[in-house]
Amino acid sequence: MIFKPHFYTKNEVFCYYICALCLIQNTNTINTNNPVTQTEQILPKVKYTIAVSSGKGGVGKSTVAVNLAAALIKEGYKTGIIDADIYGPSIPTMLGVADEKPKLVKINEKNRLLPIVKYGIKMMSIGFLVDPNEAVVWRGPMAASALKQFMSDVEWDELDFLLYDMPPGTGDIQLTLTQSIPLTGAVIVSTPQEISIIDARKGAKMFEKVNVPVLGIIENMSYYSRQDGTKEYIFGEGGGQKLAGELKLNFLGEIAINTDVRIGGDEGKPIVLGKPDSQEAEQFCSIAKNLAENVISKAKLQPKLPVIEI
Repeated sequence: MIFKPHFYTKNEVFCYYICALCLIQNTNTINTNNPVTQTEQILPKVKYTIAVSSGKGGVGKSTVAVNLAAALIKEGYKTGIIDADIYGPSIPTMLGVADEKPKLVKINEKNRLLPIVKYGIKMMSIGFLVDPNEAVVWRGPMAASALKQFMSDVEWDELDFLLYDMPPGTGDIQLTLTQSIPLTGAVIVSTPQEISIIDARKGAKMFEKVNVPVLGIIENMSYYSRQDGTKEYIFGEGGGQKLAGELKLNFLGEIAINTDVRIGGDEGKPIVLGKPDSQEAEQFCSIAKNLAENVISKAKLQPKLPVIEI
């Protein structure tokens, strides 16, 4: 592929340069034939990798991802997050680091990017490398390549959990991730209404096809709590729990809809950290604690060599 700088903005040229600089020096060191060998080389110090996914956009998946990361940090786990939504990165804004830029350093004679750290959470996003007002107009293979480099060329060091905030749908990014490393599992985020459940079901089926365990369903925006303590089920009731029962998956929990959750995302301080005593923060923390305990207890039973069937 010939790179023609005049077709790109200066921010995209910078991003391409950083990726190319890492790729030129590091590509030949990775064995792509054995998934276990790949994991040991790409993320040698990461214990568990979890995709936070959804079949449909607009269900609050990124909000769930950042709050789960914050909750895991509160539980004492070393946690990182990769913003795998290359075309619509939101992690930098939601964690209050939109103006940060990762540093490029040389470690053991290799070029490495240092992740941005906030609230103890290590993170990497294409949003750090391009102007937030510029669209990332890349074909699937280039976006997939960027995701691979967020794994192989970032100095993650020791982590208990590395979360992937996935783009909605079942496309190139999802397949790239499942073919690059054996994921510990995936979490499906949905809202209760049928139009969302339809796509959440497809998302769960996609992970099943590539032999990635689905760790459970999280129902976001489940209800609104009125001042008198009653609940208003704005988007319907029980859709996530019904889907979990249908697919014989764990129902990890429901999260209420609240303006404070949105404010926390806009201001860069997740509600788990900004209002830790709120109902929603407690729900996120409960889900994260149960998820972590389940993953750790079942980790030894997970197959190390998933067979990719596409």
